[in-house]
Amino acid sequence: MSGPQTERRDPPAAAPTLRVARPANDLAALERFYVDGAGLRRLTSFEDHAGFSGVILGHPGASWHLELVREAGTVAPRAPSPECLLVLYLPEARDWAVAVDRMTAHGYEPVPSHNPYWDAAGRTFEDPDGYRLVFQNRPWTL
Repeated sequence: MSGPQTERRDPPAAAPTLRVARPANDLAALERFYVDGAGLRRLTSFEDHAGFSGVILGHPGASWHLELVREAGTVAPRAPSPECLLVLYLPEARDWAVAVDRMTAHGYEPVPSHNPYWDAAGRTFEDPDGYRLVFQNRPWTL
């Protein structure tokens, strides 16, 4: 008897857009971290949409973005693990150095990665809510 069968599906005509959304506390502090420090752009924002306010960050035209959401009257928990990561692959040494230098110029110091793999060719930074951003100086390949 063989293992479970997987249904074959045709890929979508266009790759889907990925939105990573997570709860946040201080949207202004997080926007400084991700825009001023990490170099993302503010794509849009919203205020008091059914008790939620947020900011959507990324790069214009990219097929991904980060949504940070503040719910009125609640305190968002800190990251549950040091393995809650966003990883940005920057294979060009110059681009990687610019990204790391921009973070440190804005007062964000690298932290040791929980998984030593990320320190071998990268730098990890922790945002105000304890989530981590890794600049990886490697190409992404499958």
